[in-house]
Amino acid sequence: MISQKAKYALRALVALARADNSKPLMISEIAEGQKIPKKFLEQILLSLRNQGIVESRRGRDGGYRLLRPADQITFGEILRIIDGPIAPLPCLSLTAYRRCEDCSGEDSCEIRQVFARVADATRQVLFHTTIADAIVGEAGTIDALA
Repeated sequence: MISQKAKYALRALVALARADNSKPLMISEIAEGQKIPKKFLEQILLSLRNQGIVESRRGRDGGYRLLRPADQITFGEILRIIDGPIAPLPCLSLTAYRRCEDCSGEDSCEIRQVFARVADATRQVLFHTTIADAIVGEAGTIDALA
């Protein structure tokens, strides 16, 4: 299950992708339009800015906009930034691998074998589905995030 923070991050990115990228959106516009608490959204956008997903401008014409095209930002990338590793078991993580403490051997672990297929299928969907896909509905039910 993804966190509420990750869901808000994805919704904010969908809002930014739908906007005219030449005119930044104010945090208040995103928060109101996506029903995201403003203080929480500030934290989320700061994380995304620090990771090179969005940029911010100050001043009268300030706000946030995507730093990269929406078709180059994947759901998997955002989930990793916001929630951390995506794998269901630590021994399956690509970014934070850790051997399970109670494991007698990864090659013979039946649980790992099943969840390895789950992790592979999950990564396939998340890292091949972009914010742009969600907007045009190519990702099926993902469009419901917006």
